[in-house]
Amino acid sequence: MRIDAFNKVSQLYQTNSTKKVKSQNSSDFSDRLEISQIGKDIQVAKAAVTSSSDIRTDKVDNIRQQIASGSYNVSMEEVADKLVDQYFDTSL
Repeated sequence: MRIDAFNKVSQLYQTNSTKKVKSQNSSDFSDRLEISQIGKDIQVAKAAVTSSSDIRTDKVDNIRQQIASGSYNVSMEEVADKLVDQYFDTSL
């Protein structure tokens, strides 16, 4: 399309002119947000998980004591089974 033809078409439809829109100032309308009970429960659960520790210190301390005393024994078969299960587990 030629530029001069585009200018004639835009003048015909007055696409170059802008119109001012009146803003509506209605004070009776306000935004509102409602959180469902499930959403509130999720927030509480998320806060509980966030505040808890990722490390279970009671178990870690128990294993450390067993290692220090030399009574902590690990079955190599169990370790191998866990490694194979984790390697072939496609749900992760």
